Amino acid sequence: MSRLPEFLARVRARTEQALDRRLPAATQAPQRLHAAMRYVTLGGGKRLRAALVFAAGEALGQRQPEVLDVPACALELVHAYSLVHDDLPAMDNDDLRRGKPACHKAFDDATAILAGDALQTLAFELLAGDAALAVSPARRLSMIARLGAAAGSAGMAGGQAIDLGAVGKSLTLPELADMHARKTGALIGAAVALGALCAESADTARLTPLDAYARAIGLAFQIADDILDVEGDTATLGRPPGRDQKHAKPTYPALLGLDRARALALEQHAIALESLRPLGDNARLLCDIADFILDRTH
Repeated sequence: MSRLPEFLARVRARTEQALDRRLPAATQAPQRLHAAMRYVTLGGGKRLRAALVFAAGEALGQRQPEVLDVPACALELVHAYSLVHDDLPAMDNDDLRRGKPACHKAFDDATAILAGDALQTLAFELLAGDAALAVSPARRLSMIARLGAAAGSAGMAGGQAIDLGAVGKSLTLPELADMHARKTGALIGAAVALGALCAESADTARLTPLDAYARAIGLAFQIADDILDVEGDTATLGRPPGRDQKHAKPTYPALLGLDRARALALEQHAIALESLRPLGDNARLLCDIADFILDRTH
């Protein structure tokens, strides 16, 4: 029987508590900004990136969850910031996120922008100085560099820029894959890498298959997300479906059709599992997460 449901529930509860402790209190000045930061970060989300941090760390032998708490929080903070900014009127102009009003609707545009900014910088503050991250300074620096690259113009921010520039245009399959490797895949890759870097056994021989795994599940995740935007509903997605079509965005179903898009997701899932073979049974949770990504409903 898969350990994944219990593992995901444990990670969600643990990450929620770890984020709650590290976010500024809503009563701390400036109160409105801190309330917005907590509003968008706590009480929702799959915590998939946190789960990847824990699964990768445990696969390489890191058994101290308090060490993994720090990069897990950092990844979730950067992810939360990206959602806040993506929902803004100047970006995707979405009113609903995780089943509740988006940050700029619950507060205002300016507060949402500042909340995203503050969440992003808090992520790097934790990696630089949180005492629970009991790794060498060199490992901390590697984590900061990896997350910075994943979040910047070569990663998530660059992918969003390409996405906005592609509205109403046709992309080739390689162009679409490149966009999503940046926009979605880079942060997923950072989650796996940061979890692995928490383990003393992390070296090139162990990190290389994990990087290949992350690339494959990042693409599978995006394809699944595109399919859900076509076939899902507001109750399960936590946001209205059809937004990609509404914004005339290039997607895998639009380019390939639903059947070929599903086939590509299955192909990437197989690549992910094959990449983990060198890690043997230690990678069981990572394999289960790949299954979850393929089969998810929200």
